[in-house]
Amino acid sequence: MFKRSPNKEEATESISAVERITSVLGTGIIWHGDLDGSGGVRIEGAFEGTIALRGMLVVGETGRVTCENIRANTVIVAGAVRGNITTKKLEIRSTGRVWGDVVTTAFVTEDGSFLRGQIRMEESVDLELGAAPESTPSEEAEATTANTK
Repeated sequence: MFKRSPNKEEATESISAVERITSVLGTGIIWHGDLDGSGGVRIEGAFEGTIALRGMLVVGETGRVTCENIRANTVIVAGAVRGNITTKKLEIRSTGRVWGDVVTTAFVTEDGSFLRGQIRMEESVDLELGAAPESTPSEEAEATTANTK
């Protein structure tokens, strides 16, 4: 008589996995490399490399991240980030420090937070996770024209 729809359960499961922390890089750990996939990650140690997440990235108060580009659904910074951030929502806490440009749809800061860079607010952000940024067709056409002259 009362039956649950499997589609609703699957949707709830995938949403909750993305919105919660599933992995932690602890204090005292130094990591060099790539971090990509689904799920939430909290960084309390030092990380250097690339980050592309379908989920939440939290840089804790002791966390230090150095990336050319960070791409994640949600980014919360309470520690230090050096690099550009592309996200649907960025939150910089009072202890947070960011050196880099930001592209986002939602931006929240607390008193005492620090940002050195530009913020570009968009109606929507395409994270293009798992793919390296490529030049647009117009840029390719300009490059081809310049090379043939």
